[in-house]
Amino acid sequence: MIVDVSVSSQNAIIPPRGWNSYDCFSWIISEEEYLQNANIISQRLLAYGYQYAVVDYLWYRSLMGDSNSLGFDMIDQWGRMLPDPERWPSSEGGIGFTDVANKVHNMGLKFGIHLMAGISTQAFKNNTPILDTKTGQPYMESGRTWNAKDIGIPSRACKWMTNGFMAINAITGAGKAFLRSIYELYASWGVDFVKLDCVFGDDLDLDEITSVSEILNGLDRSIVLSLSPGVSATPQMAKMVSSLVNTYRVTGDDWDEWSAILAHFNVSRDFAASNLIGVNGLKGKSWPDLDMLPFGWLTDPAVHEGPHRFTGLTQDEQMAQFPHITTLNDVKTKGRDVTTVPFTYSLALSECTDPKACCWFSEKYNQDLERICYKSPTQVQEEPFCVHKRELPIALS
Repeated sequence: MIVDVSVSSQNAIIPPRGWNSYDCFSWIISEEEYLQNANIISQRLLAYGYQYAVVDYLWYRSLMGDSNSLGFDMIDQWGRMLPDPERWPSSEGGIGFTDVANKVHNMGLKFGIHLMAGISTQAFKNNTPILDTKTGQPYMESGRTWNAKDIGIPSRACKWMTNGFMAINAITGAGKAFLRSIYELYASWGVDFVKLDCVFGDDLDLDEITSVSEILNGLDRSIVLSLSPGVSATPQMAKMVSSLVNTYRVTGDDWDEWSAILAHFNVSRDFAASNLIGVNGLKGKSWPDLDMLPFGWLTDPAVHEGPHRFTGLTQDEQMAQFPHITTLNDVKTKGRDVTTVPFTYSLALSECTDPKACCWFSEKYNQDLERICYKSPTQVQEEPFCVHKRELPIALS
């Protein structure tokens, strides 16, 4: 294989591909279950470019709590989230996800985690001190130490996890010190990918996005930054953040209901027409994100239960969604428990010569770029809707 070394250290030079635990395990996934799925991704999908294995939300919450409980999270003395040791036994002793990340890296994969924007309500109520990583001591400014209650904004609690997290004043010295302490800790664990939630779309917090981007840009370790969710996201909003991040959601959570997926086609059209596909981003490129491929064995939103049902999408609906997402933005097996899906399972995607592919065609745009286009037979004069298929070198970690 010929590798272009010039792109090997860049973030998201092609859209990140991989697996996320949410659609299958909600928030209750254990270390054993996660590593089982990561191992299969490594064995079966790594060769096709699927390289990220991401632990979704509440990996720090005890199973005695629920998805919006208060007081059940594992935090350190500085208000930073730590893995729940009952579900993640290798984290005991204060090493966090270091052991898990090492195992994932040894599989040839990259390790990702989900984070909530702002600060936890639990840390705020405990008024934990803010760590100044430059001194190893509590953050000092204007002759005093700064704590969680100095930066937290209770009136701006996350709308869909009101008891869990709140926004912070991210432009103050103390706010930036808190964020720096978080990302330096997680970088030391070996994190390669962060899904930052409750920060985009209806929850847009440009101050925190900007501060986090600046912090990640200054780290020695490259970390891909992905924003979520994307309810009410617009191309205008995306232009505000695209240079600061690597992916950003442009839809709400994508479950296995065709009515929800159908709306994504118009979203894709609007973002593709805005020339936002593969523009410059954080230490690399930036991509709109249409969210998950909810295939295989799934759970339900925010429940206290793992995989227990098969996707509600029909074979034809899956055939329609898969090339739509993989053509337009990032490619994910996100959601399903891959340990329960036999790899003889196939979408049997139609070729362009198939009658079902009527009105779609592929053409050379220039010497290096191919595009896939759609043109309605009833609108002869109308320009076709086209999506560029980028031919990019493969970057190895």
